[in-house]
Amino acid sequence: MTQTDPSIATPIAVSPKKFTFEEYILYKEEPDVLHELYQGYLIPMATPSALHIDICKFLIYHLQKHIAAQGLDWLVLAEAGVRTEIDGARIPDIIVCSRNAWEQVRSRPGSGVLDFGEAPLLILEVASTNWREDFIRKRSEYGSINIPEYCIVDSSKQRIRILTNPTHETGYEHIDFVPGQQIRFGQLPGLVLSVDDVLSPPNVEDLFKAENAQKQQMERQLAEERDRANQESQRANQESQRANQESQRAERLAALLRARGIDPDGFDE
Repeated sequence: MTQTDPSIATPIAVSPKKFTFEEYILYKEEPDVLHELYQGYLIPMATPSALHIDICKFLIYHLQKHIAAQGLDWLVLAEAGVRTEIDGARIPDIIVCSRNAWEQVRSRPGSGVLDFGEAPLLILEVASTNWREDFIRKRSEYGSINIPEYCIVDSSKQRIRILTNPTHETGYEHIDFVPGQQIRFGQLPGLVLSVDDVLSPPNVEDLFKAENAQKQQMERQLAEERDRANQESQRANQESQRANQESQRAERLAALLRARGIDPDGFDE
């Protein structure tokens, strides 16, 4: 069957059978297909484009790197779900949530879906061809469960929208960022990303290679510095040993002179 949402121009293909949320998370008839749940109906998710995949990989890379650097007890998840209605759940492109919330999900049987009371800290979506889904319907659903920050990457319109403060009188407030600007996330202070890089991301594997090359170069420099320090220490030890040997020879000579009745201190006068 199909169901038409008044805010969306094209119908959405849905399952003929209605599901409860509990039935949805235990659904296993199509294990290779991801489904969202909208008003009790299953909605199969389309295969993302290559650009969509690359944008998600780029964002996940930077989110994980920042969270690790800040020592935050948060997780970055892909293909995880979030319950948005009594019989509704979405599968955002990227979720940032607390470790504790995800451990609660892991303790339950069925699909990995955050339930009410386990709302993510940040959701990121890469807009599809049906952009109204992300900009209207999901915006309303995410706002209704008070997800504090929602980011929409819209490559077709070359902009990134950051939505915050869902408890505002009219729902989310938003700011749009365009090429040439940088985006900052309220939930992740200190993380700054170029809009240009997000919309046209470099290959993440190349970023890892560059990072590893830089790490190896730093390790080589540290090893060289340690070698120089060891060499300096060895030279200092050798100089100290020579000084001790000279002092010992001088003491033996002085003792020999005294044994012969000669005052060695008299040579200084």
